[in-house]
Amino acid sequence: MALVAVLIGFFTIMVDAMIVNVALPSIGRGFGSGMTGLQWVVDGYTLAFAAFLLSAGAISDRIGARQAFAVGLGLFVAASAVCGIAPNLGVLVAARLVQGTGAAMVVPASLALLRETFPDPAARAKAIALWGVSGSVGAAAGPVAGGLLTVIDWRMIFFVNVPVGAVALLLLRRAQPSPRQEAPFDWTGQVAAVAAMGALTYAVIEAGADGFGTARVLVAYGVAVVAAVVYLVAQARGRHPMTPIALLRSRTMSLSAAIGFALNVGFYGMIFLLGLYLQQVHGLSALATGVGFLPMTVLTSFMGPVAARLATRFGGRIPVIIGQSLMAAGLLAMVTVPAGAPVWLSVVLMVPVGAGGAMAVTALVALLLENVPAERAGVASGVLNAARQLGGALAVAVFGALVADRAGFVSGLHTSLLIAAAVVAVSIVATVLLRPAQKA
Repeated sequence: MALVAVLIGFFTIMVDAMIVNVALPSIGRGFGSGMTGLQWVVDGYTLAFAAFLLSAGAISDRIGARQAFAVGLGLFVAASAVCGIAPNLGVLVAARLVQGTGAAMVVPASLALLRETFPDPAARAKAIALWGVSGSVGAAAGPVAGGLLTVIDWRMIFFVNVPVGAVALLLLRRAQPSPRQEAPFDWTGQVAAVAAMGALTYAVIEAGADGFGTARVLVAYGVAVVAAVVYLVAQARGRHPMTPIALLRSRTMSLSAAIGFALNVGFYGMIFLLGLYLQQVHGLSALATGVGFLPMTVLTSFMGPVAARLATRFGGRIPVIIGQSLMAAGLLAMVTVPAGAPVWLSVVLMVPVGAGGAMAVTALVALLLENVPAERAGVASGVLNAARQLGGALAVAVFGALVADRAGFVSGLHTSLLIAAAVVAVSIVATVLLRPAQKA
């Protein structure tokens, strides 16, 4: 029952990561919102997810994996219901922040719960493999489910989480309570991380709407810088830092985080842009747009085993470089697509971006975990995933500003794709420098 609950919960989280992008035009029409509001609908979730991933593992240890999973999924389900009944955009964005917080608790707690439930290594490996498949299937189903549900009403993309999550919570009651551990919580570091990420994203989004010289944008940048400094000081001098400064100084960790950041700039930036492009420029329905994403998402779900085989034969860096190259090539090819080109061309060009990104991320995680001490594997994974989510959030912030003008949407789209391709190209250089030499 614990395994089924974990699979359902993780599936729901991964569906939600992809389902919203297809519904953005409908949400905008429903609330009369411009691009800035739609950016926050996406980034509210992503930012909370990124910021709280840093300490979610400690919370899971402190209150127990089953309890943390239940709290996280309960927050996610309750926030989904509020999203569905939101009377205005402000309430929707606030509920998305809570959704992201709950999702951040679910991910590490789900893996910890599987480790407790299956003490036998062989059984545990099978359970973790099923966990990965459930996430891949959820990501693949997200765009299509979003398109289908949006045909009924965009609010359904949030309401559907409620019964599914409730089933997972009921099943979880059959599992034994998890043991609690003494795991100190880094309040200063966590608050500073939230403030730094939130202020930076706010500054980028509002700069796109109001300009970089406005007072509130400058203040937000200042807050981001101060909070980042406080975070680093807390990690260097705090008694119980959530990300030890030795890990942050590690060449392996810093380069891996930078590569993960770049990969999500390319992948989530493209998802955000193409969801708008297919509907606003080509006039596709939400359902047709979701179906357009299907070839990419289905193929993406099969890239994990491919990356594993390549890593076994050639080493971890090779599949990362191959995946980055595919992603950069796909992004550059999209830049050449004129506005009047058939839709199928954009659909085809999404495939190397998604498949390459999935290959690179899978191999990057394995490469990082091979080169950090076992006792820091959880923290390193949290830092990597937080960097990835931050990359996605900033991509939406920057690219949304570039395509905000409907008349210049295609020009902004091409500029955004060029930026994404350049960022991924720089990450290829970082991968070449990522030599698995010293332990972090």
